Amino acid sequence: MKKTPAKETAAPAKKATAKKATAKKATPAKKSTSARKTAPVAKRAVAKKPAVAPKKATAAVEDVAPAKTVAAKPPRGESRTALVRRARRINRELAEVYPYAHPELDFENPFQLVVATVLSAQTTDLRVNQTTPALFAKYPTPEDLAAANPEEVEEILRPTGFFRAKTKSVIGLSKALAEDFGGEVPGRLEDLVKLPGVGRKTAFVVLGNAFGRPGITVDTHFQRLVRRWEWTAETDPDKIEAAVGALFPKSDWTDLSHHVIWHGRRICHARKPACGACPIAPLCPAYGEGETDPEKARKLLKYEKGGFPGQRLNPPRAYLDAGGKPAPPLGSA
Repeated sequence: MKKTPAKETAAPAKKATAKKATAKKATPAKKSTSARKTAPVAKRAVAKKPAVAPKKATAAVEDVAPAKTVAAKPPRGESRTALVRRARRINRELAEVYPYAHPELDFENPFQLVVATVLSAQTTDLRVNQTTPALFAKYPTPEDLAAANPEEVEEILRPTGFFRAKTKSVIGLSKALAEDFGGEVPGRLEDLVKLPGVGRKTAFVVLGNAFGRPGITVDTHFQRLVRRWEWTAETDPDKIEAAVGALFPKSDWTDLSHHVIWHGRRICHARKPACGACPIAPLCPAYGEGETDPEKARKLLKYEKGGFPGQRLNPPRAYLDAGGKPAPPLGSA
């Protein structure tokens, strides 16, 4: 009767011995397994790389999505509702980044704004702002500019490029204002586009910033960014205007234009966007097209974001309070 427990005890002992033997035999297998595991380490490091830059780039932005979502593109079958939400969130984020966004042309009245906007074609707002003080000092009203000597106007406008064609446009629109609108800039789209040199883009700049009437300004920056963000695939400015306008309340159109254009001029450049310093990287389907290293990306920032002067010689107080610097006058060192 007492021998039975002895047999039962012996059995586990044999099993334990067998387990030890198995463990001894298994030991080399563990080493070879760990050796095999060292090979994929480099692959894992590469897989994590895309998430590194956005963490630093968006560190100053509150409530951003996790960095791992940055490189993920919106699904091809993104629903209309999802597109609207994403587009509006991008605009809200940009409003926080550029709370001081404004038209980057110096002007004191609608006449100066419409002339400056016509002159801004094929040149920078900075160059226009450096040129218009002399123009408006000599020709302050539509009547004055309408009666001007074209050769004298050409000499003033020479720094803006295409100065002969621009002289013809600004003298022509001044004559139209003096003769057809009593020397006043009209506040209706259908009237503005009848003026020489004034198209829908110029008209919306004037309506939105001189009359407070909402409008979308589809310039080259706006076109590039809304396609890069996959808000629309359209390439025609009028179709882009309609497609993007349908994503936002009409009351947002003017500020939306400023936000997008400012972002395109400062961070989301055409040839080399500063992806690693972009505050909306988690929402951008094109993240990675530009420089993703935060340090290198910061060197690509322009104007106030890079610590440089802006484009206006007389910028709004809000811009100066945010650390912006006025542009230098023409001919300054």
